[in-house]
Amino acid sequence: MAFILCYLLAFAFFNYAEAQQLQSNISLGSALTPTTNSSWASRSGMYAFGFYKQGNGFAVGIVVAGIPERTVVWTANRDGGLVSDNASLLFTSAGIALRSTQGQSLVIGENNVSSASMMDSGNFVLYNASGAIVWQSFRYPTDTLLPTQPLLAGKELLSAKSETNHSSGIFRLAMQVDGNLVQYPVDTGNDSPYSARYAYYASYTDRSGTNVSLNLGVNGRLYLLNDTGGILKNLFDGATRGWSYLARIDADGIFRVYSYDLKQKGNWSIEWSSSEDRCVPKGACGVNSYCVTMGARADCPCLPGFEYVNPGDQTLGCESNSSVVDVCKLKNSNCSYAILELGSTTWENEPYMQLSSSGKEDCKQACLDDLNCQAAIFDGSTCIKQRPPLRYGRRDMSTPNILFIKEVVMSSVPPAPDAVVPKGSRKDDKKLFLIIGVSFTALGSILLVISVILLWKHNVWAYKRMNELNGDAEWNEDGAPRPYAYEELVKMTNNFNEEVGRGASGTVYKGAIANSQKLVAVKRLEKVATGEGDKEFQNEMRVIGRTHHRNLVHLHGYCLDGPKKLLVYEYMSNGSLADILFTSEGKPNWEERMGIARNIARGFLYLHEECDKQIIHCDIKPQNILMDEYMCPKIADFGLAKLLQQDQTRTTTGIRGTKGYVAPEWHRKMPITVKADVYSFGIVLLEIVCCRRNVDLSLPHDEAILDDLVYHYFESGQLEKLVGDEEINIRQLERVVRVAIWCIQDEPSLRPSMKKVLLMLEGTVDIPVPPSPVSFLSTI
Repeated sequence: MAFILCYLLAFAFFNYAEAQQLQSNISLGSALTPTTNSSWASRSGMYAFGFYKQGNGFAVGIVVAGIPERTVVWTANRDGGLVSDNASLLFTSAGIALRSTQGQSLVIGENNVSSASMMDSGNFVLYNASGAIVWQSFRYPTDTLLPTQPLLAGKELLSAKSETNHSSGIFRLAMQVDGNLVQYPVDTGNDSPYSARYAYYASYTDRSGTNVSLNLGVNGRLYLLNDTGGILKNLFDGATRGWSYLARIDADGIFRVYSYDLKQKGNWSIEWSSSEDRCVPKGACGVNSYCVTMGARADCPCLPGFEYVNPGDQTLGCESNSSVVDVCKLKNSNCSYAILELGSTTWENEPYMQLSSSGKEDCKQACLDDLNCQAAIFDGSTCIKQRPPLRYGRRDMSTPNILFIKEVVMSSVPPAPDAVVPKGSRKDDKKLFLIIGVSFTALGSILLVISVILLWKHNVWAYKRMNELNGDAEWNEDGAPRPYAYEELVKMTNNFNEEVGRGASGTVYKGAIANSQKLVAVKRLEKVATGEGDKEFQNEMRVIGRTHHRNLVHLHGYCLDGPKKLLVYEYMSNGSLADILFTSEGKPNWEERMGIARNIARGFLYLHEECDKQIIHCDIKPQNILMDEYMCPKIADFGLAKLLQQDQTRTTTGIRGTKGYVAPEWHRKMPITVKADVYSFGIVLLEIVCCRRNVDLSLPHDEAILDDLVYHYFESGQLEKLVGDEEINIRQLERVVRVAIWCIQDEPSLRPSMKKVLLMLEGTVDIPVPPSPVSFLSTI
């Protein structure tokens, strides 16, 4: 007890002496604005309090200002929103007040404040007229601890939302009153001690007293002090180097100690972390998704049958991509169930029923037979029925768990004999169906005769109207695509006389507009996806025709005449990318090829993210990338393209594309996203690098498939063999090959977006070492 009293007296004396020394740093009436005089710096300039830039606005907090890499260590009112550049901070006797367009609010403060200081320790302090500390930022930490700053019992650190958004995130580090230092997701209970089931890190120092504190020393030492001020446990021993340190719970949920070499002026380095596994934090991936570690990073694929709520924030989780509710409980509903499987994953154990099961098929059938069952886990002996949302999923190759997800599939036809259907009164309805059937048959016969007559008259009128429309229309290069009559295209191409290209989906002919003699390319589609309705074809061509980008071939028009479907493009004088890559003459050099690759990526970025409606091209290959007179690549051939509505991120459709470039999900009948285009682009990128086709059966067996060969050389460190005698910077070559391997991952969720691909090709972001393109799902 005497020791505690002495400790408190010494601490109070130290604070008083420090206050006397620095109490006049900031005087009443001082003001800050985001653009001029934006912060109050400590005496050494190492730390600063004031405005800092975040996104499109400004926040208020403390930053490490004395190094090139300005680092936020404390944020005031972190969930109060950002302010614009016309805001201001004013130091008054009530504390620090923020004035903005949203009104005035008190950021921090106490009554009767007379001065303030930004300490060299990183502590921002308010004093009263007697020089006593009445408020300090060290007592209200956000996500960071600085040297000499304690995390007291009952306090916690709360992670930021992301590295660039310092509002409250989803993880916390709690210094519990039972003496245990524990990490939890924020959405778990607040009872003390917290439920151990949600903890993913602990110091195991419970029952050590009610006043245990976490401390960071000036040498980076991280340790726990007990009630008497003695060291309870060392978490990290620190170092003797004259570096700066901080400890932070990062946005990914892991608590780390960082060091910074003040002489070298480099980057913050990790000295210690609560875990090396990015998937350890519970909640690293949102509901209905599971965490997969990929070296130093983690990814969050959705469950089969689910899609991201927001692809830009995987912590929000996934939702079912079907709008069908469980209507099978309703009488006379035609529906069936499909079971999707996912192996080697673990989840939060929240069963509503558990059954002893003799095997995997028994568990699957038990879920099918139970209308309340939407998911079930078979662990080898027990069938655990659960209801989504499923939480805290992660990939674990050591577990035998198999997760079953049940989908409800609606149908307008009677279900198949083996489909699971609701028990109803089928016999009672047979008479009703018979009466309705006979009535519709009679009525249908009458309507059929009338329809034939009307359809014949309508076609005659429509053909005349089309001729009038096409005859009067003027050439408008910037307008939406116009419809052409088939006879007009026959005339424009001189009866399809001059063939300039041929692909999997059709043949291209050279033509000219009659009045202007402007050259065009007319593509006659020969293999269009089955089930493509005329109305859908017209709508999609109109949307695609309104796309305008320097790396897209402009679609001038189209023809829809029964089974005849043709597209009219601008004419490209230098042929296709295949013509210049796969011929020995005129092959572009490395820099030219990389410029072509980046321009192609820009075109697909426009289709995927910058159009009013997202467009999946579905048939990316060198033959469909044309070169203009300046050798600038332009993406062509939208005959197989698929549009997504604004509320869609994926679609289901028949397989489209060309063998050798088609993403694996087409063959697995999975929902198709823009990641299918990313896969095809990755194959094309490898062809651009190596100037050879992806599949060349004239080569030896072990060299015939380019993507297999590239990964073999990448893994063995022999990438120079890909380019032969061509002089290329090996680091640039490795960088581009890494991009391509990430693009051709079997698992769509592991492929980067086209925006990320472009950034990697431009060299503005780091590229982690890619795994083997073969998906881990193929091992299930």
